[in-house]
This record gives sequence, C-alpha cells and structure tokens, in this order.
Amino acid sequence: MRAADGSLTTARLVLRRWRDDDRRPFAAINADPEVTRYLSGPMSRAESDALVDRILGHWERYGYGWLAVEERVSGSLLGFVGLAHHRALPDEVEIGWRLARQAWGRGLATEAATAVRDDAFDTLALPRLVSLTTDENLASRRVMDKLGFRFDRHVLFEQWRLRVHVADAPTTRPPGADAGGSR
Repeated sequence: MRAADGSLTTARLVLRRWRDDDRRPFAAINADPEVTRYLSGPMSRAESDALVDRILGHWERYGYGWLAVEERVSGSLLGFVGLAHHRALPDEVEIGWRLARQAWGRGLATEAATAVRDDAFDTLALPRLVSLTTDENLASRRVMDKLGFRFDRHVLFEQWRLRVHVADAPTTRPPGADAGGSR
C-alpha cells in the first residue's frame, strides 16, 4: 500500500525514495560481479553514484522511478525495484529490479515487484508495463512469470539481445474493489 510519501510497504520490505546514505551500500551492490553479470559489469563508486543521480532525475521528470528496497527488520539497503523508461524502449514504462546477492532466493524481488506492479496499475493507472532481461537471466525471467508477464519479443540494444516481457493492466476487478484499491 502506498504511503503519503510515495513509499510502499510489504510484509518484509520498505520501498522508498532514495537517501544520500544509500549511495555507499548501493555502490557495494553495483560492484558485485554476480549482481551485474547480466548488466554491463561491475560499477565503480563514481558510476554507481551517477546512477543514483539518474534515478533522482527520473523521479523529478516523471514522478516515479526506482525505489530503494530496504529490509524492514534490519533496515539494510538491498537494492532497488521500480519503474523507469529504459533507453532501449523509451516510450514504454519498464518495471525492473536489482538486489544484493544476500537477498537472492528469498522471494524478495517478487514481493517488491508485485507491490510496484500493483501500484503502477492501481494508483498510477498505467495501461501496460514491460520488463527487460537477457535470455540467460533465468532468475529474472522467473520473477517476470510470477508477476504475470508474458514474452513479447527481442530487441537489440547496445551489445545486448534483450527479451521484452509485457503485462497489461487488469481489465476486471474483484467484486467490491474500487479503482484505487489494492489487490
């Protein structure tokens, strides 16, 4: 459910706007070769900070973007999940995620992305979302499947052959649910 400050809370996570003290732990996540294996590889601290700056700029321009994922119990930054306009498909809204290795295999990406997907459809009234990954990134593809995304096509972007998965906003609501309610 969306709070007044735009944050979302799930059973185990808080999805919130970025703070300056997120930069150091986010840089550590981005420096991990396993985390960045299906991206462009590990980032330096300067590259990671530049990414945070782009995230903040996206929020300013669109009113939504990637949210910092914080574990409720520990308060640790685990990465991000959220909405963005990917350079490969700038007219589409992409849902994406990147979590630290210690968060893998616990269902946290699915939990966080479900909250963002529902908010995108219910609160932002977006008609459709896309999600991008490589053929080899089976973990992200499983999350996409759990979120109800279907494979649409491949696109070429820089050195990548990306899979585009899509999900349309639901056209029916459960009995008694209003347009602004949660599922």
